[in-house]
Amino acid sequence: MRLNHSLLIALGFLISIGHAFGQTIDTNPKYEKSVSNLRNLRYCEVIYGKRNFLNLEVKVFNTQGLNLCPEAQWKTLTKESIEKAHGASFVLLNGPRYWTMDEIQAGGNSVNSTKESFGGIEMSLRATVKVNLFKQLIGSKQYSPNEIIRTTNFIYKAGTPIYELTSPAGEVYVMQSYSQIVNPNLAMSDLSDLAKQLKLPAGWTYKTRVLDQELSLIANGIAYVLQDNLSNSYQRR
Repeated sequence: MRLNHSLLIALGFLISIGHAFGQTIDTNPKYEKSVSNLRNLRYCEVIYGKRNFLNLEVKVFNTQGLNLCPEAQWKTLTKESIEKAHGASFVLLNGPRYWTMDEIQAGGNSVNSTKESFGGIEMSLRATVKVNLFKQLIGSKQYSPNEIIRTTNFIYKAGTPIYELTSPAGEVYVMQSYSQIVNPNLAMSDLSDLAKQLKLPAGWTYKTRVLDQELSLIANGIAYVLQDNLSNSYQRR
């Protein structure tokens, strides 16, 4: 099964944080998991799924907390080898990516002991999620937000830079991770001047600013996440 690029982008939205799915909205969310010192920390993800009529059962594996996704091994990893090993209908290699926040607090069961090795890179199973193909094909374009079910708090420390997209309607999206998928040379030092590389739709703007106080970017059950044309991911404030 060959899926078009729009669906792969949509699935990328689902796993760009690499934590829990299937949570319901909680009026008083509790965070059972906290991971700090994340800023500019490299990670990669392998996502594979099997089709059942109009649904995919997708498994999401992530290197977070295990390793920094060694470049030499990541380069040798192929979709074909994973498809063959797991009988998968599709495979998405999502990375390398780098966090742009300082800490993540996550609600729900975000810890899974299941581990697999992909091309010698150890990863943990972060989620198993059923994806409706038709639904995910809707609204999966660049600069178009998708609803992601999760309960998280992204923390950006005072005195650190953040990177924001603003829509024509005034909605502000804060970058949660930058990607080397499209531009393999993209670095955090490039983000302050990233507008030169972006193909911003009419009315959209990009800016960077230094926080004078800590920012908590909270998703209480639902996060609105989009990607730019470089596959960098942002969450709506």
